[in-house]
Amino acid sequence: MLHEQIKNKIKEAMMAKDAVLLKTLRGMVAAFMNEVMAKGKKPNEMLTDEEVIVVITRLAKQRKDSIEQFKKGNREDLVKEEEAELAILETYLPKLMDKAEVEKLAIIKKEELGITDPTKKGMLMSALMKDLKGKADGSVVKEVVDALF
Repeated sequence: MLHEQIKNKIKEAMMAKDAVLLKTLRGMVAAFMNEVMAKGKKPNEMLTDEEVIVVITRLAKQRKDSIEQFKKGNREDLVKEEEAELAILETYLPKLMDKAEVEKLAIIKKEELGITDPTKKGMLMSALMKDLKGKADGSVVKEVVDALF
């Protein structure tokens, strides 16, 4: 299980004296424990791999938002730190589809649903997000859908 693997990586990070990796892994484990409690599970229970991916995705999104804010505030020192943590988080996430792949599926889905009216854009977006959950970034899907109309 992914949850257990990440907990075990903490020991390796401590031995390697990798402060950024250690901080990121500890943050992940803390987020996992928060999720366990939020789901009403017992503290000794583990999350499923799907739940772990959801938590890591949320953490990665938080890092991306922080990077954007720190760039606006000219805090390059904090940007570098967040980017390093984001890179570590992304190693545990499945590879997301690129824009071209999403575009192909969006065109197929648009034809399948028979959508020609731009006011039905939300319906297409909803159908695509349902199909691509965890496989594509929502902002990429939105960009592709907007470009189709």
